[in-house]
Amino acid sequence: MIAETVCSAVSAAGLGIAAVTAYRKRFLAATRIAAYSLVPIGLVMTGVVEWLADTALSLTAWAGFGVLGLAWVLFMTTRVVERRRGGTRKERKAARAAARPDAVAPAASAPSLGQGQGPRPATRPASSPRGDDDFSDIEAILKKHGI
Repeated sequence: MIAETVCSAVSAAGLGIAAVTAYRKRFLAATRIAAYSLVPIGLVMTGVVEWLADTALSLTAWAGFGVLGLAWVLFMTTRVVERRRGGTRKERKAARAAARPDAVAPAASAPSLGQGQGPRPATRPASSPRGDDDFSDIEAILKKHGI
């Protein structure tokens, strides 16, 4: 009952301020103030204020909000840990499986070279036919700007 009375008083005061603002020929601001001042009385008429008053005094409702908050904290904690570890469990498992063929067997003294071949010499990637043209565009842009 008290909440409804307070909301009605706030709405009446807001409508009075809107009337004074309209009297000063500021109709756009007066309309906006009137819209804001009608919200509390609308909430009373729809029953939201009564529901909020019943919820605010209910121990079960506050316990429910606490449980929801705890669930949110746990969810966000798992998200942070997942991002620090580098992805989901499925992605980490796939990364471990991809890295495993290169691993050395536990009893081996040296890494296996595969199919009895000796060490391969390091080869340089073949240069593209454009070669220096790759950077010519960048050099032109830098020269254009005097760098």
